[in-house]
Amino acid sequence: MTENLAIVRHRIAGAAARVGRDPADVTLVVVGKGQPASVLKALYDEGHRDFGENRAQELVAKVEQLPADVRWHFIGPLQSNKVRLVRPVVKLLHSFDRLELAPFWMKGPGLPPPVMVQVNIGDEPQKHGIQPDATGEVVGELEAMGVPVCGLMAIPPLVSDPEESRVHYRRMATLLADSQTAHPLLTGLSMGMTDDFEVAVEEGATFLRVGRAIFASTEH
Repeated sequence: MTENLAIVRHRIAGAAARVGRDPADVTLVVVGKGQPASVLKALYDEGHRDFGENRAQELVAKVEQLPADVRWHFIGPLQSNKVRLVRPVVKLLHSFDRLELAPFWMKGPGLPPPVMVQVNIGDEPQKHGIQPDATGEVVGELEAMGVPVCGLMAIPPLVSDPEESRVHYRRMATLLADSQTAHPLLTGLSMGMTDDFEVAVEEGATFLRVGRAIFASTEH
């Protein structure tokens, strides 16, 4: 498992080098879905600090079992009644997928953690996220409500060849660039998973969400 982590990091560095990027500008979020806290602790002991979960209850349980300096990312669909569990413990919410979530995210002590707006880049009815053409408008509305938006997130359509994801990731990078004039705090792109993270790095991803490539020997 720790060997897999090293391999993934090496592949990220290679993808970054191919396009003249600094691999330090890419954060690898290890997705621990279904993995026990002890497995994540082994990666922590190797120096890894960024972990992602997509279920609120699983996130909270692991927060209690791992050291306090872990940087937690929430990457799955978030129900409004689960915000109270997620908001106090995450560094970043990747999956802010609708305006209706804003009042719940703003409720609570202090400023909430920053969020990334999830874009339904493949226009798939079964997936969460806003329509690509509404990106600037939605970001503006969220900022007006006080929500700290720092970037965009996407889960492209499932493909057999990673190269087929490139058009979607390139469009995400364009959406980000087009939105930055009016919204200069938008700097992040959360995109790329086990099957296509190298393509995502080449197209500008700043956060990768990878689980299977790291836990290949332990996942069921």
